[in-house]
Amino acid sequence: MELPVAARLFRQEAGKMVAILTRILGTQNLEIAEDAVQETLLQAMETWARDGIPDNPPAWLYRVARNKAIDVLRRQRHSVAFDFGDGDRILLHSEYTLTTTMDTLWSESSVEDDMLGMMFACCHPGLGEESTMALILKTLCGFSTAEIAQAFLASEDTISKRLYRAKEFFRKEKIRPALPPDHELKHRLGAVLHSVYLLFNEGYLSGSHDHPIRKDLLAEAIGLGKLLADNPHTGDPRACALMALMCFHSSRSASRMTPQGDLVLLPLQDRALWDARLISEGCDYLDRSATGETMTAYHLEAAIAYEHCRAPTFADTDWVRILHYYQWLCRIAPSPMAELNRVAVLLQAEGPAEALRELQGLPDQDGLRGLPLYHALLGEIHLGLGNRQQARSGYETAAGMTQSEAGRKVLGEKARAAGRVA
Repeated sequence: MELPVAARLFRQEAGKMVAILTRILGTQNLEIAEDAVQETLLQAMETWARDGIPDNPPAWLYRVARNKAIDVLRRQRHSVAFDFGDGDRILLHSEYTLTTTMDTLWSESSVEDDMLGMMFACCHPGLGEESTMALILKTLCGFSTAEIAQAFLASEDTISKRLYRAKEFFRKEKIRPALPPDHELKHRLGAVLHSVYLLFNEGYLSGSHDHPIRKDLLAEAIGLGKLLADNPHTGDPRACALMALMCFHSSRSASRMTPQGDLVLLPLQDRALWDARLISEGCDYLDRSATGETMTAYHLEAAIAYEHCRAPTFADTDWVRILHYYQWLCRIAPSPMAELNRVAVLLQAEGPAEALRELQGLPDQDGLRGLPLYHALLGEIHLGLGNRQQARSGYETAAGMTQSEAGRKVLGEKARAAGRVA
């Protein structure tokens, strides 16, 4: 195992270590927890470069982080206010029981609960969406401030301020990293799932990054979603449906870009590259989501993604069924993007004339014209109608509004193709 691989391993384990340390030290000492984990990484990089990668790298990291936590408690127990859980207060204060108690808190069985508790703390309703996303990436995914800034097209100073405000909120409100009580869990879970969904969407098609597909963000979102869906306390139908749609979409990652970094649109993707294991896993989660009486946007988006995955070719896609799902989605979770996607499916199911009529009949035309998808869709519709110059205009307008270089390139090629004489 090479050291770059070790760095990726550390990112996978960093969130677990921060979650455990935060439960021990309290969220008001989140920076102390993060510093201890960072020191663990530095020690790992130095030691592993000299002695080689250990046989069980995660166990090595956990042992070092545990020892650093013990050192922190010994050095600072009289100068720092630690918010121990009631059952651990005396045991962690006592030198005789400190090490034994720390071993118990670092046991494998408690890691999952600590991660879940930290997720709910990061998604506290008192925090704004931007602070929530920054916290999740920093504390649970091991991203640096610079990486978070790059992911969301913000300055490092802006991200640092968001993280500082979030940590100040934790200190002021004395937020504990724990699952909320049963009567709050269902409502709070919705916010956590939404944050994971936003993280996944940013990875799936990043409009604010030079690389339109961020596989690191996809992997982190799926890891957090799996943690939620597979836990008996949080694995309700919504969580399973979200996992299904993430599995289905991620299954196509290998076919969505060329080796040169160009985007490949769905009609041209090589379906032999789609990940059958992820599709099967998505089907399992979709089956698990089909309980209860509630239909959510996650269910419908997962069902749409499943239809794409089960079609042997683009031409064989069941567009009528997908249109039905989008009509349902627009009723229960209306949004401009859902409406535009519905029209895009209508184009395939009923042709360009009906799609143009529907597009022009959508409300808030001024708002829709501010979205690149609107103009790209208009280009597709006019191309189907044989209006090549209008198609070219639509593609060019969409390209001018698109932030990612790969997206602009695809739209530019479409514009040039539409402008050529048939």
